[in-house]
Amino acid sequence: MTSRIYDEKILILDFGSQYTQLIARRVREAQVYCEIHPFNLNIEEIKKFMPAGIILSGGPASIYDEDAPMAAKEVLDLRVPVLGICYGMQYITHALGGEVARAEDREYGSAVIRIEDDQDLFQGLSRDKGEMVWMSHGDRIIRMPEGFQCLAGSKNSPVAAVADRSRKIYGVQFHPEVVHTPNGMKILKNFLFNICGCKPLWTMSSFVERTVADLRRRIGKERVICGISGGVDSSVTAVLLHRAVGPQLSCIFVDNALLRRGEVQEVMELFGRHYQMDVHLVDASEHFLEKLKGVTDPEEKRTIIGREFIYVFEKKARELGKAKFLAQGTLYPDVIESVSFKGPSATIKSHHNVGGLPEAMNLELVEPLRELFKDEVRQVGVELDLPRELVMRQPFPGPGLAVRILGEVTRERLEILRSADVLLLEEIRKADLYDKVWQSFAVLLPVKTVGVMGDERTYEHVIAVRIVDSLDAMTADWTRIPYEVLARISNRIINNVRGVNRVVYDISSKPPSTIEWE
Repeated sequence: MTSRIYDEKILILDFGSQYTQLIARRVREAQVYCEIHPFNLNIEEIKKFMPAGIILSGGPASIYDEDAPMAAKEVLDLRVPVLGICYGMQYITHALGGEVARAEDREYGSAVIRIEDDQDLFQGLSRDKGEMVWMSHGDRIIRMPEGFQCLAGSKNSPVAAVADRSRKIYGVQFHPEVVHTPNGMKILKNFLFNICGCKPLWTMSSFVERTVADLRRRIGKERVICGISGGVDSSVTAVLLHRAVGPQLSCIFVDNALLRRGEVQEVMELFGRHYQMDVHLVDASEHFLEKLKGVTDPEEKRTIIGREFIYVFEKKARELGKAKFLAQGTLYPDVIESVSFKGPSATIKSHHNVGGLPEAMNLELVEPLRELFKDEVRQVGVELDLPRELVMRQPFPGPGLAVRILGEVTRERLEILRSADVLLLEEIRKADLYDKVWQSFAVLLPVKTVGVMGDERTYEHVIAVRIVDSLDAMTADWTRIPYEVLARISNRIINNVRGVNRVVYDISSKPPSTIEWE
């Protein structure tokens, strides 16, 4: 099976929809491998990809705009099944001689379509009652291309789904990939299985088996260096590599003084003693604290931490001797962002990664997770028998606690934050919320407030509690935590963390706020 998991691939051409990644996630949930590429991918590259089917995403443009994004017209001549979604359907219509115009009434939100043809794409859906779907468009098809027939319509979009079965080209005006289209997954599976002829071969067990074989073939007898942090991505990367090449892997773990409480001991115990890996701990805590002394600007903190991490990591790597490869836990969303059709997003904040190392160290990059989304990485961790506590660990920022301490980072302030964070997470776990929220953490604010403890006046620090729900960290909403849980968190922090006399709860969403405070 593993030799076939990439034989049946779906190519997703991105026209800029906010839902493009969601399309990919849905296809993979159906256990079919897929990749996202820009809409203007060269036709020769598309042929080389050898897709079993092509999905054209939605997008914010109108097809009749002067600078409307256009894929290569040959995409529709490959005799490969195509599904256009929203703008993708309008592109198909325009490219094949139909007509798209601005709708009199825009459709945003839930709508009901009536199915006129329940073959292939709508197989298993009812023609007797309307289907709830999610619309998001201001244009509509007023004349279908020659050879197409209407499969479904809505009140505002008489042509809400089309097909040219002789060429296996389909289009839907709505978004089947979102949860607001209840039978959307069924529609996508109909396209994947009934129309493209794919089989559900993409599983994490097959991924692990294939990746280990590929790593062995590529690395051969050479040595590999991998930085580990205690997070899910680097941990899964390290264990995958260790399974593939064993003692040829050397891991470097840098203690930058900005880690969670007990993290150094936990990482060394797991990777050094349990997995018997070659792990090298570099205690650079004093070095980082000295470099951060007096620094309060968030971007300057991140720059310093990133620069010094590279310096410390490179120095240790050279001490270990000659290596040919450097392993990183790059995930698929990072890859997609780097090839986005509209270019990289505006910089909200710089990220701390070992991305600068290959150029500095002249090492060949190994990124075994670059095809995976975060939830898939967790599934790989389960396949590799990593501890559940690690696999399900909430995201932790690359610069560590430095971006959760507003203002100067000192050893004293780090200890206050660590103590508060431990108590917060204990209460979140007791309330059975840890696995149900995206992130929960404490932030130390750069202000002091007046309080009363016993009969004495206090003037001490403020801790902000941040708990959010999210699917992918692109957007997030503050979690409606029960008052009694918040009360326990506040009481425990104030009563047990010396130097804190006030706790506040952050009720900001992303956007406009970010998840982290810096």
